[in-house]
Amino acid sequence: MCYACGESLSYGYKPGFNDVCDTCGKDLHVCLMCRFYAPGAHWDCAEDVEGPVVDKEKRNHCEFFMLAEKYIDKGKSRGIISGSDAKRKLDALFGE
Repeated sequence: MCYACGESLSYGYKPGFNDVCDTCGKDLHVCLMCRFYAPGAHWDCAEDVEGPVVDKEKRNHCEFFMLAEKYIDKGKSRGIISGSDAKRKLDALFGE
């Protein structure tokens, strides 16, 4: 899920360097969403990064980035709906 608005992200989704949230437009490949983000550690990172990332809410090109467990929505997948939901939506669309 997005750290800023809570929008669900598909299970297994891995934010690319330039990905943004479809709902709020915030960057997703950011320190705040990384499993290695460790406030108080050297440069606030559990990995041995070469330099600091000043703004933890702005996109970065860190190769160590991995989505933190707390942002993985295990129960929902954006864009995937159940068969009954699909039928209900089609019926509503075509007036059935």
